[in-house]
Amino acid sequence: MRWQLSEEQDAYRQSFGAWLADVAPREVVRRWIDGGDRAQFAERLVRDGWAGVGVPEALGGQGGGLVELALTAELLAGASAPSATWLATALAVPALGSGMGVAALEGEHAALLSPADAIPGSGPRLVIDGEGRLYGAVPRVLAGDLAARFVAVVDGPDGSPCLRLMPAGAGVQAHARRLLDRSRSVADIVIEGARSRPLDVDAGEFLAGCSARAAVLVAADSLGAMARMLDMTVEYSKQRHQFGVPIGSFQAVKHAAAAMLVEVEAARSAVYFAAASVDAGGPQPALHAAAVKGQVAAAGARVADSALTLHGAIGYTWEHDLHLFYKRAKLDEYLYGAPAVWNERIADGLPLVPV
Repeated sequence: MRWQLSEEQDAYRQSFGAWLADVAPREVVRRWIDGGDRAQFAERLVRDGWAGVGVPEALGGQGGGLVELALTAELLAGASAPSATWLATALAVPALGSGMGVAALEGEHAALLSPADAIPGSGPRLVIDGEGRLYGAVPRVLAGDLAARFVAVVDGPDGSPCLRLMPAGAGVQAHARRLLDRSRSVADIVIEGARSRPLDVDAGEFLAGCSARAAVLVAADSLGAMARMLDMTVEYSKQRHQFGVPIGSFQAVKHAAAAMLVEVEAARSAVYFAAASVDAGGPQPALHAAAVKGQVAAAGARVADSALTLHGAIGYTWEHDLHLFYKRAKLDEYLYGAPAVWNERIADGLPLVPV
């Protein structure tokens, strides 16, 4: 099956791609990454109006849905642009409501207090006292070092999850961790008596939707990195010569590149089908989301290994751009849960039938 974008979606893809080429060329991205200044790009993304695409107008966005967000994720990955705050905010905004959604889209980034290496909502829950103050710690929160507010998960009176909004600041400490993929960031968040207020959102419904959205958007990010590595590998195989001919003429290289192409094209159709399925609330959207996270993220890691092998020694150097996408794909494999975790979700969601 080949996924076909609508005319509006294709126009958005071209417009946002052109903006990225102008604002985030490779030398500028490298300067942000080398200097650790990821916030500069996040601020520009908001200022130029792109952060609201894919967010419903009722929440302060510009409209669109998960397909548009997936397009954004794919293009951000293809540029190796810093995107932790964009993804964290995109996942948190549905819990905030219209007023707070607008604030988040205007640059006061939000993040879900959930470990970045676990399915959203499955991590530790905070303790709340009678005055609404929160206590506890959550490790490896995506963009936790840059967020201005957090959506926290606590146990309600009946043991079911409830959502609270907690501002960064008094009672909140963020301890940043260093990742190999410097285009994203995580931080350990320690909370000691931070004030919070309840969010009028069905926590179970939000966490289920957040889980599916995270799966699709991380898979889309992996797709963008895969596609860029394929292009780089094909280009390099035409330039690199051995025995007087381009290495792209060797059968083994052709087979490897063809296998990478199959992975990319299969991932593209699967990601956008899953995005549309989750948006439409059709049959089995959670399984479709789990499938792309489990399969596409794993494929991204395989494509990264193949690209590095075909580049040879030059692919290991800091000066070559391949490592930017290699590290990105490797992080996507485990971001919001390893493939095995999502494959277990698929197995749990499929009915048993008699043989």
